[in-house]
Amino acid sequence: MSSHSSLPHDGRINLEQQRKRAKELLQRMKSGAAPDQLAQLVSSGSTPTLSDAQWLIARQLGFSSWPKLKAHVDAVDFAARHPDFAASDEARTEHWRCGNDIAHSLSVAGFKGSFHMLADPLCMGPVQNVPFSQYNPLRSQFISQAFGIDRDDAARRFDDEYAQLEGLSRAEHSVLWCEADAYDQLFLVRALAGLEQLPRRLELIEVDRIPGVQRFIGIGQLAPDVLAWLWPQRKPVTQAMLTCARETWLAYCDPSPVKLAALARDPKLPLVLLAPALSRQLQELPGVTDGLSLTERLTLHYLSEAGPMTFGRVFAELMGRREPLPFLGDMMFHALLRPLIDTPAPLLSETDTHLKWPGRTLTLTALGEHVVNGQAYWPDHAHHERWTGGVCIRPGQPHWMIEADLSPVWRD
Repeated sequence: MSSHSSLPHDGRINLEQQRKRAKELLQRMKSGAAPDQLAQLVSSGSTPTLSDAQWLIARQLGFSSWPKLKAHVDAVDFAARHPDFAASDEARTEHWRCGNDIAHSLSVAGFKGSFHMLADPLCMGPVQNVPFSQYNPLRSQFISQAFGIDRDDAARRFDDEYAQLEGLSRAEHSVLWCEADAYDQLFLVRALAGLEQLPRRLELIEVDRIPGVQRFIGIGQLAPDVLAWLWPQRKPVTQAMLTCARETWLAYCDPSPVKLAALARDPKLPLVLLAPALSRQLQELPGVTDGLSLTERLTLHYLSEAGPMTFGRVFAELMGRREPLPFLGDMMFHALLRPLIDTPAPLLSETDTHLKWPGRTLTLTALGEHVVNGQAYWPDHAHHERWTGGVCIRPGQPHWMIEADLSPVWRD
């Protein structure tokens, strides 16, 4: 109907702007300049009306009618004016998140509680169910190597964040803010699995879409007004959710993905957004035909179609269009691609290395083209081991793969 630039990205919908769009659309419909598929949505032979145009605009934004669009805008506006409506956020409330992306927005929205985060990117690198005295060195070493962070600094951050997480079981009131992707859902699983029993008051806000946002990436993109609108939608964490998290954590840390795949196929998990996230995470295992993770496959296929492209453009393409359930930050994406570049038999070549990494140009190598076309299997040429939770893929050794239907397969 019009450029995507006119669509909201932070969850706020300007009703006056949408009214203006409806009037412009009506003029195009009357003049016959609107696309044919729009005209087909209006009764055959009838003269288009403003109500028709408003209905079409509402449908584009994900609402079944213009009144429902207006009701949503009114609800967000009300929440912005009354951030404490329907149960107050108090100073004793602890807000938990897998990063610091909403810390400032919560403050702007009027939330008064303290903010805590567990930024451990559990969707990357080795994750094992071991005592913290072993877990910290394991994860700190990975974080140091993947992101170029001093190992001691990484270890101190882990000490601080996990020490605060231990206090979750004793807190008077805590709220976990999560979206539907693997980064967030694994944070949720880790936070709950570490609890010996449910705290007195632990609540969850989880969301996989926001009305009016065409491409919802995560809570961090939302305006403070929309965070306030989400607040009354929180729900208590139940014993069934706690049990589900414990089971999932053990499955994710297991050296076999079989139990994790079974959970991913369960449509009735108490954590309602978990199964799709687990399904997406399973796709980071080598595919049976090319040995690529889905992130690697999406990257290579885009470069095969578009030609040489900068890191930044590739990341934007994946997050904006191709990634089915975005879970990566830009630095995480960069770290995942390094093994395809920094190896004796690379799939990608990198030029303009005098620039910061987002501006460097990526090009498929001949081996990369062979892998894209299914003529070569990447782990047969790779020199880096890689992990998906507790599953380790070592070059030249038998390993787990994933079928298109997400069934794990052992490759001898």
